[in-house]
Amino acid sequence: MASRIRLEDRECPLSTTVQHVGEWWTLLLLHDAFDGYTRFDQFQESLGISSSMLTTRLKTLVADGLLERRPYQTNPVRHEYALTELGHSLRPVIVALAAWGNSRLAPAERSMILVDAHTGEEVEPVIVDAATGHRLDDSKAYVFAAGPAASDAMRNRYATSPGAPAADE
Repeated sequence: MASRIRLEDRECPLSTTVQHVGEWWTLLLLHDAFDGYTRFDQFQESLGISSSMLTTRLKTLVADGLLERRPYQTNPVRHEYALTELGHSLRPVIVALAAWGNSRLAPAERSMILVDAHTGEEVEPVIVDAATGHRLDDSKAYVFAAGPAASDAMRNRYATSPGAPAADE
């Protein structure tokens, strides 16, 4: 029987990311947190998830540093969950995933849209290069390449990619 590869042993940033947010409950919990939910009962009502499963998911998000658990009541002790800076940094990912899902639907079929908070106008999120403002959805114009910390295997994988460092670098 072949041994399974643990995600934390992989150097690919996609594998590392999936380790933290790959379960669909995680994405939904984070989405609720972005909408301002902080309390166990709010998450449970929104998601219709069992108490034990929600407890496990919240503990994982806290352990991964995406949420922090803090008391809001002392007698009896009750806790709320707040997004950490790391958790907040995932908002563009959630927005991009929702936008991708909506792009597959007719406008009348969309149950949730992203709007400008001041105007109420629907917006179309895109991912762009911060330096140039160019959209990154062109798979021929933007490709992955080995980074500075890449292993030999990763360098070999991307050796023929445009932008790959020359062999003598």
